[in-house]
Amino acid sequence: MSEPFVLETQSLVKEFKGFVAVNDVNLKVQRGHIHALIGPNGAGKTTVFNLLTKFLSPTRGKILFKGMDITSMKSAAIAREGVVRSFQISAVFPHMTALENIRVALQSFEGNSFRFWKSGESLNNLNDRCMALLDSVGLTEFANTTTVELAYGRKRALELATTLAMEPELMLLDEPTQGMGSEDVEQVVELVRKAAEGRTVLMVEHNLGVVSKLCDRVTVLAQGSVLTEGDYQEVSDDPRVREVYMGGTATKKQETAE
Repeated sequence: MSEPFVLETQSLVKEFKGFVAVNDVNLKVQRGHIHALIGPNGAGKTTVFNLLTKFLSPTRGKILFKGMDITSMKSAAIAREGVVRSFQISAVFPHMTALENIRVALQSFEGNSFRFWKSGESLNNLNDRCMALLDSVGLTEFANTTTVELAYGRKRALELATTLAMEPELMLLDEPTQGMGSEDVEQVVELVRKAAEGRTVLMVEHNLGVVSKLCDRVTVLAQGSVLTEGDYQEVSDDPRVREVYMGGTATKKQETAE
């Protein structure tokens, strides 16, 4: 029987020269859910996310993926297990076409990355898969467009496609709508919802309107610790959450603004 929780942390702690940035965080991400990690600036979201994606090592505690202890594993190793991070800065190659970016991601996943540098012709058998991935994020007509020429929202869509090329079981999304206008936000919300079918997603997201539309479960961090957890309505109605979001008005205001 499969584990009900795909990702779990146990008493996770991260200290920086005596400063406790993450304090006793116990997180459980249920299989098939879109789970959000939110909180005000300085709450510890980024540090927790960097611990989960192996950019940082915890001071104490454990990280489990499907019951397996991955605490000491590197980011490349957990990617091979099916844990893949997306929406990082410079996640795509700006002077390659959209198609070439997907092809490189497929190479990496299949373990034959050096073939790209030997011969582009040897990768033609991957083109059908590349086009299917581009189609899944609405970029078919931009296959031969250089990435630097793509609009911001389309670059984010391409980043998502390169993540899907890795066939993740658990996608870790780092602020997927950061810096976007409302039209692009709606596009990415739909892309994430579609990409999440048959997968589990954990996302850090500042836009609470996006969280309310997408997420099954929300964990709120404050001062490095878990403040509360529940569905969006439960956490948004919690007076402690309203308090940490600048005196109780920010949550409702930001949701209304969306």
